[in-house]
Amino acid sequence: SIIIVFSLGKKKKKEITHGRPSESKSDKTLSISPPGIFIIESTATVSASPWPPDPTPTSSDASFSSLPLPSEDSNPTSSPSSLLHLSFNQDHGCFAVGTDSGFRVFNCDPFTEIFRRDFDDRGGGGVSVVEMLFRSNILALVGGQYPPNKVMIWDDHLNRCIGELSFRSHVRSVRLRRDRVVVVLDLKVFVYNFADLKLLHQIETTANPKGLCSVSQGAASMLLVCPGLQKRQVRLEHYSPYKTTKFIMAHDSSIACFALTQDGHFLATASSKGTLLRVFNTADATLLQEVRRGADRAEIYSLAFSSNAQWLAVSSDKGTVHVFGLKTNSGSQVKVTSRMAPDATHPAWSPSTSLSLLRGVLPKYFSSEWSVAQFRLVEGTQYVVAFGHEKNTVVIIGMDGSFYKCKYDPVHGGEMYQLEHHNCVKPASVF
Repeated sequence: SIIIVFSLGKKKKKEITHGRPSESKSDKTLSISPPGIFIIESTATVSASPWPPDPTPTSSDASFSSLPLPSEDSNPTSSPSSLLHLSFNQDHGCFAVGTDSGFRVFNCDPFTEIFRRDFDDRGGGGVSVVEMLFRSNILALVGGQYPPNKVMIWDDHLNRCIGELSFRSHVRSVRLRRDRVVVVLDLKVFVYNFADLKLLHQIETTANPKGLCSVSQGAASMLLVCPGLQKRQVRLEHYSPYKTTKFIMAHDSSIACFALTQDGHFLATASSKGTLLRVFNTADATLLQEVRRGADRAEIYSLAFSSNAQWLAVSSDKGTVHVFGLKTNSGSQVKVTSRMAPDATHPAWSPSTSLSLLRGVLPKYFSSEWSVAQFRLVEGTQYVVAFGHEKNTVVIIGMDGSFYKCKYDPVHGGEMYQLEHHNCVKPASVF
């Protein structure tokens, strides 16, 4: 077990105006009170006690008196909520959902609702963004009782907001590291120091309504990936040992999705066409591998690397989750059997077989590398996929409230085997 202490100093609220922070004389001092102590990072099991405890707010909350506080749901038999947001935490061991009434946090293995916060009915809409910081009491919220142009840093141990960032346009997404807060708007990305919410860097991007952004989680350095100034381009911003910028023209059409490995060494991208996925080395921006999801256009919802970067998972509006074998492990190809068709009825085929001799003669489609394993879901529903902590498993969460845990065969491939299925929008009494 690891205990991580997160200490915050005092900071004045800052109004971000198109990247120009300006302090108003009327701004109150924002007290970011220690100790924002991270809970113990647990293993696969979860304590039966509430996580984290729900202390009574102290007098230091006075500056937030105009903002209604969320509270634990007092009516466990209430009707199911509608989901507005889904996201895994940084190690894929937990996930958070934003609902039309608040937000909830779940553990993946075993599947357990850890806690929920429901807002009262006084104005505001649903929570459109919930970003966890590993297994800690710190979350970033957008929406709910707060305006959609603000990021609220929520400390669930103190049961209150400990900081906020305001902008002139809607916040599309937030990414957290232990030392950084990254906020994504339609045309800009802002990077803040977590300790004092000081603006460190701002990046201009092409139109980014999905809030595409990914950050590495390595302790030694930070890599940030966001759209470039062209639709087909991704920007790689390395911050250590000194700041450098690289651009990759990743696809022939606009960028639809991308994902980094935890250490930031590899980047997977998908375009709006959704047929080909590409894996790049982030150190020199070189293309390492290209795999094919299918022949038909598809909207890619999510990409995820396994912890050892030997596998890549993808979900799309076609309703099938695919797992691909990668060659990123010290430059050697993962020894798996690839399927040369987007459906399970096609015979298995390895790209190293005689068909590979015809590269450059037959159309590129026939020499493509296909997925090793597949899992069929409801077509059209938005799903987010990640790799489970148990070997050769994936976990899938859907905007319909569904949660799946599946196992794939790394040698023979084929259809994945469903291990679990739950629904996270059912009343709390079912857990």
